Amino acid sequence: MDGSTRSERLQRVYAARDNRELADSYDQWAQDYEDDMLSLGYSLPAVAAGFVGRHVAPGGTVLDAGAGTGMFGSILRVLGYEEIVGIDISERMLELAGEKNAYRRLHRMVLGEPLEFGSDSFSAAVSVGVFTTNHAPPEALDELLRVVKPGGWVIFSVRDDVYRNEGFEEKQASLEDDGRWRRVTMSEAFQPFPAGNTSHLNRLFVYKTE
Repeated sequence: MDGSTRSERLQRVYAARDNRELADSYDQWAQDYEDDMLSLGYSLPAVAAGFVGRHVAPGGTVLDAGAGTGMFGSILRVLGYEEIVGIDISERMLELAGEKNAYRRLHRMVLGEPLEFGSDSFSAAVSVGVFTTNHAPPEALDELLRVVKPGGWVIFSVRDDVYRNEGFEEKQASLEDDGRWRRVTMSEAFQPFPAGNTSHLNRLFVYKTE
């Protein structure tokens, strides 16, 4: 533990001014991250896994984009997805994710920058809890699309105010207008922290790549 409170750790990541500060904040938070999130009733990984199970057949390789400590990847592994590759901005988070033995490979990469994968590398890319305040930008969706095969899936959550006010709504519509992907479903806005701040609603999106 770093001596800070849960609210201070949350505030630190949302206040990060650049990727270096964001990575440092998550490195410091890594040891307490799961306890903090679970104490708030964090539901995004479980809800996202339900959408993956509905649409993505086991057998292909899934990219967990923003893997953190491996909470989501661990659920996927239980559901029968064995080929999971994880990326995250935080080295310490990735170390903890590696201890779960859910991933084939883990790499430090930053969403919003070019990803070090070839085009059409994955059957699906899933990003849970990453598109939020002062985190990955809408342009990160271009790279997720690039690394997923045609006919594959891009599934991700976006904080609802970020979706409406920070360019995600327009970016997602533009990619659909350009024939890059097709929206299959969008969840209702829901509270991912039932025991926490009720103002931070999220949505989950499922797109099929063209």
